[in-house]
Amino acid sequence: MINMKDNKNKEYQRRYSFIIGRNKEMNVGFVHLGCSKNLVDTEMTIGLFKRNEYTIVNNEEEADILVINTCGFIEPAKEEAINTILEMAEYKKKKCKYLIVMGCLVQRYKEELQKEIPEVDLWIKYDSYNNIWNQISNILKPEKVIKDKLDFLDRTITTGENFAYLRIAEGCSNFCTYCAIPKIRGKFISRTIEDIIEEAKKLVKKGYKELILIAQDTTKYGIDIYGEEKLAELLKRLCKIEELKWIRFLYSYPETITDELIKVVKEEDKICKYFDIPIQHISDSVLKRMNRKSDGKSISNLINKLRKEIPNVVIRTTVMVGFPGETKEDFEELYDFIKIMKFDRLGAFSYSKEEGTPAERLDNQVHPMTKKSRYNKIMELQKEISNESQKLLVGKELEVLVETKTFDNKYYVGRSRREVPDIDGLIYIEMIDKSLEGKYVKVKIIESREYDLIGKVIE
Repeated sequence: MINMKDNKNKEYQRRYSFIIGRNKEMNVGFVHLGCSKNLVDTEMTIGLFKRNEYTIVNNEEEADILVINTCGFIEPAKEEAINTILEMAEYKKKKCKYLIVMGCLVQRYKEELQKEIPEVDLWIKYDSYNNIWNQISNILKPEKVIKDKLDFLDRTITTGENFAYLRIAEGCSNFCTYCAIPKIRGKFISRTIEDIIEEAKKLVKKGYKELILIAQDTTKYGIDIYGEEKLAELLKRLCKIEELKWIRFLYSYPETITDELIKVVKEEDKICKYFDIPIQHISDSVLKRMNRKSDGKSISNLINKLRKEIPNVVIRTTVMVGFPGETKEDFEELYDFIKIMKFDRLGAFSYSKEEGTPAERLDNQVHPMTKKSRYNKIMELQKEISNESQKLLVGKELEVLVETKTFDNKYYVGRSRREVPDIDGLIYIEMIDKSLEGKYVKVKIIESREYDLIGKVIE
């Protein structure tokens, strides 16, 4: 069951998607919640409204129609989505005429939500996106329909002018016992290489020089339609796009990081030497209960191999604490492993008991206070590791994409190949009397923080 408690005063991070413009049709405002995979759905939906001559606005008070794309992955995400829906429903007392809610939360709880929040005019489940405009048209009753399908080639990028996400597959077939993604998004389905290359070329033609490949499991790309993993081949094809400068791929499961993939990352200059590998744990007993396909030894061997083959590689991981049955010894094994491996980036989260997942029924659920304590210990350790890792970069020269300025105009703000947007830290560059935004510049690092760096432009 989802928690319907109203916490409207709680602050949540949301992405408001907008394009400035006016025409005769009604104004539409979007609120996006959730991951980058979900963001692509938001961007395609914005594109669909624009193509049908609706105006997209960045202020909910100006919107005749409000569309919320929700996440329903874990309990905090559900609470965030519920509170956002309730908050946006207040605007129906003002200008807003229609409130539309779509996404993962709706996929899981549509019937319950319909009963609890009657202010919503339309609930759109993820598995009905193939006729999304028919559903929207039923309530808006437009005079004409120009386009009625979501389209990767017709989406409105909301991440700025420098990078765009490139979703190469949908769903997941790994069936980790703690995860509801297969239930929400369905089985793993790859796009064809030709479709992806076509979209990539269109994005590059629009001026995007950095593309970030995403899927629930990027390293399994192609297995369902080609009979074997094709990520390495896809990356090589993308590297041939002339104006494309940086390529990244995220969410790489350790068991499908092949020697061929490592070789491509090592040899292709356009590919950032960055692996995002969610290991979740290192204890074999915990990994087995999670239904993960790797064991502790294979994970250790992989990390060592990556560092040997690609000396400047950046490795990010995600770990989970408090999984049912996780003993003190299991946690200490994870803690010691992190201490030894010294990951460049690490995110941790506490196990969330999700209904409908096998882990929900496991014995020996870990007490919430124990989970919190273990989470805090991991993050304190990683803070120390990150601090030491950042210090090693002082004096180094990095190529940096300058994206914006600080509010006080004292620094430019950018990223190097080592930083993934919205996830990792930033590089603050001492201001100079020259416009640098949107440019790639050489920067010497002069100071470090726990997660951020400070540098100066090399003239």
